[in-house]
Amino acid sequence: MTQRTLTRAVSLARRVVRLARRQQAGRPGAGGSTRARRRGPSGSRAPGATPAYAGDFTGTPPITYEPVMDDLADPGEVVWTWVPYEEDHTRGKDRPVLVIGRHDGRLLALQLTSQDHDGEDEARRGRYWVEVGSGAWDRQRRPSEARVDRVLQLDPEGVRRIGAVLPREVFDHVAEQVRRRV
Repeated sequence: MTQRTLTRAVSLARRVVRLARRQQAGRPGAGGSTRARRRGPSGSRAPGATPAYAGDFTGTPPITYEPVMDDLADPGEVVWTWVPYEEDHTRGKDRPVLVIGRHDGRLLALQLTSQDHDGEDEARRGRYWVEVGSGAWDRQRRPSEARVDRVLQLDPEGVRRIGAVLPREVFDHVAEQVRRRV
């Protein structure tokens, strides 16, 4: 078996395993997404529609790095989705998040921002941020930070678009900080 054939076989096997996981978690397979039905032509939610939020994840989250270049969000990828505000889960905004794992059919993710959150004020509030650099998730390629003390539980169907894959070294550094802060 050539290296190319082996690589293709491994890739196909990973896709089969991923499809089986999605079906077990109630996620649609290829071509079965309900995303288009729940969103308008611009990708925005219908006026007044607020997604149900399962609440922030508590405890140490299961963290994995499994990016796969397809149309579904995977750990290690930065994606755009609706993120609830911490103080009021019925309100929020569309923003990039770093997917760090899965739990009970939901994505576990960290919110990203291009705002600089260095300083004692953030730490006094119990908020901790780690620099992740810049990437295709931001059209202006501004440096971003990930909040490592709040783990979001998000509906995979709420993902609007895949932004980029975070390099493994950066992901591992973020994961280490998450484990220290939660």
